[in-house]
Amino acid sequence: MCIIFLKFDPRPASKNAYRLILAANRDEVYSRPSKAADFWGSNNEILSGLDLEEGKEGGSWLGISKRGKLAALTNYLDARQNPDAQGRGSLVSNYLMDNLDSFAYLRKVSSEAHLYNGFNLLTADFRANEDTLCYYGNTGSSEPIHLKAAGIYGLSNSLLETPWRKLQHGKRLFTSVVNKTLSPDGLVQELLHILNNEELNTPDPAQENQGVGFSKAILRALSAVCVRSPGYGTRTNTVILIDREGNVSFTERTMLNCDLTQWSTNSFHFKLQE
Repeated sequence: MCIIFLKFDPRPASKNAYRLILAANRDEVYSRPSKAADFWGSNNEILSGLDLEEGKEGGSWLGISKRGKLAALTNYLDARQNPDAQGRGSLVSNYLMDNLDSFAYLRKVSSEAHLYNGFNLLTADFRANEDTLCYYGNTGSSEPIHLKAAGIYGLSNSLLETPWRKLQHGKRLFTSVVNKTLSPDGLVQELLHILNNEELNTPDPAQENQGVGFSKAILRALSAVCVRSPGYGTRTNTVILIDREGNVSFTERTMLNCDLTQWSTNSFHFKLQE
């Protein structure tokens, strides 16, 4: 389970505006082995956190490359899971390594959608001549879609923009922050603050209807932007900014040692090779 808020504005009018502002939480079992965000190997081209779970190694939930490729994944809330399905994290990693553009990649993924449990996948290309952001969810339409420019979007554990109360609440907070005039550091800090909002958004019939099979206690915990429950919850916050000139800021705050009192924050800065 995860949540993503983003503003996509490929050609911002203001000199100090951003082509992309993205704020995301990764919710996962605290003990699931993972690698914090870093550049892969020695090529310093792809930046992401990585799953180290046996059989799912190398998958990711959110990443970006210096070539301007970005991908982000959330799972679809469903108590019925196929234990033999392929790992969804590979959908992010494969896109970051692939030469297909964002829409073509999602069309390819849509033809293999039955191999995976429910997911939502955002893919983007940030290029000098054109920025593109696309979405596909394998429990919804059979075709991916292009997302409109100058839009603010929210994605949780249902289809894009499904009006769960937590998504609407977080999106209101996100919209308020991105419409302020802030320094880059100030913007990052305010977005991290939103990602750590533990306010419960219950009751929520839409979430509860989709979550048939889960306990009331779990659904209640999942109703917050920042999820807290025994052994499971929000363990990584990520904020990505891409400015008008292609400068990228990637900030990750991640839990250490399955301990809610221990967190590490790392930031990466680079320019896209457009």
